[in-house]
Amino acid sequence: MARERVVIVGAGIGGLGAAVDLCGRGMDVTVVERADRPGGKIHDTLVDGATIDTGPTVFTMRWVFDDLFASVGESLSDHLTLKPAETLARHAWQDGATLDLFADPARSADAIGQFVGAAEARRFLAFCDRGARLYRILEAPFMKAQKPGLVDLTLAIGLHRPADQWSIMPYRSMWSELGRYFHDPRLRQLFGRYATYCGASPFRAPATMMLIAHVEQQGVWLVEGGMQRIPQALGTLAESLGADLRYGDACVEVLTSGGRASGVVLASGQRIAADAVIVNADPAAVSQGLFGVEIAPAVRRPAPATRSLSAVTFALTADTRGAPLLRHNVCFSRDSPAEFAALAAGRLPEDPTVYLCAQDRGDTDAPPPTGPERLFAIVNAPPRGDTHRLTPEETDQCRSRTFALLERCGLRIDLASSPMATTTPADFERRFPATGGALYGRAGHGWDSAFRRPGARTRMPGLYLCGGGTHPGAGVPMAALSGRLAASALMQDRASTRR
Repeated sequence: MARERVVIVGAGIGGLGAAVDLCGRGMDVTVVERADRPGGKIHDTLVDGATIDTGPTVFTMRWVFDDLFASVGESLSDHLTLKPAETLARHAWQDGATLDLFADPARSADAIGQFVGAAEARRFLAFCDRGARLYRILEAPFMKAQKPGLVDLTLAIGLHRPADQWSIMPYRSMWSELGRYFHDPRLRQLFGRYATYCGASPFRAPATMMLIAHVEQQGVWLVEGGMQRIPQALGTLAESLGADLRYGDACVEVLTSGGRASGVVLASGQRIAADAVIVNADPAAVSQGLFGVEIAPAVRRPAPATRSLSAVTFALTADTRGAPLLRHNVCFSRDSPAEFAALAAGRLPEDPTVYLCAQDRGDTDAPPPTGPERLFAIVNAPPRGDTHRLTPEETDQCRSRTFALLERCGLRIDLASSPMATTTPADFERRFPATGGALYGRAGHGWDSAFRRPGARTRMPGLYLCGGGTHPGAGVPMAALSGRLAASALMQDRASTRR
């Protein structure tokens, strides 16, 4: 008896996670990808002969990948070399202050105590307890579950646990809740930045997002060889399990028959029949008809106002002087409210917060690399890449503001002789159509934002979604979870149909 075929559109982390999962369940899996390699948002760029990570740079929630590899009898350690980072990030302000945070909360508390005093250190530990509790409450009934509604989540947590129900705090903003823990504005600014991990503003995101800090405290891992090794390892694993991965040939249409998804048409003209189709792309691309008008109504069309943040990025090789760097560095704006007000109004901030990944550095202070080092700088930007292309003058101004801020924080970069690759929201829109360059799907704004993100199932039988734009959310491990949730939904529906 022939195995049932599943076609997965897109070899991002979600699609690859679904492929591995389904192959392990005995399905015939074909993955089609328009790029010439796997990865999706995990991406690297060649600058002056050096390969620089120009997508996600932080690897957390290792257990997601340990579980995925173990589900097919493999060990993640046999496929990736990972080193746990003791120091999570170095933070700097324009007044010359710096603060390192560590994987060990006690070390971070000591550093905060030296930074602003013992009382703030005690409040930090209380904040850590709250984040850990939030994570424990939501991990099983939300992150690992098919898209729950508010009632479903309430019942899953348990009506007999009112304290846990209240503690998830969907009705308070992250910024206001942080004010209860941190009296020093710099710490409030630092921990508010975690909302941007999901492309949200701390002023509009629910306080539940404080759990992201706990996720980092569970472990940040440095990937030997760069982040691109993650999709490479997943792709290799999927192929070893029998998946057919086809690169360089885009899906231009999802076929339907009898009211259900029945295959795909590729740009080359080839048709591939399937019993089910998983689309690993932003849900907006489906709802806007980019995979065919027949399946567009299967996904609710999001309003542009609900988009998450985009970014302007700069990848370069350069000599650095002054402030010592770690792998992960953040230099803060002087005025967070003004920064996020500009973004909400569709403008680039005049004084942006800058994340800088120094890819040749580790997690401890060490002598700088000899010669130019690989650097990747990110500033948040409004997701208007489909309606407003930054002019060369606007891009140059953003570049000047970015590196001027780094210099005010003590870091001097020799830009005169530094090759640089720049990416704008319009560039991200070209790579991820129908998003405006938004990098995280729907923004996590408002108490019900988590429940409005699409789940794996769509309105069309046989058509499923996965990726950072679907439940449970954005980020490398969340995308992998979404792929496994899509695989589980597909298998459950298949079993139900057979019965």
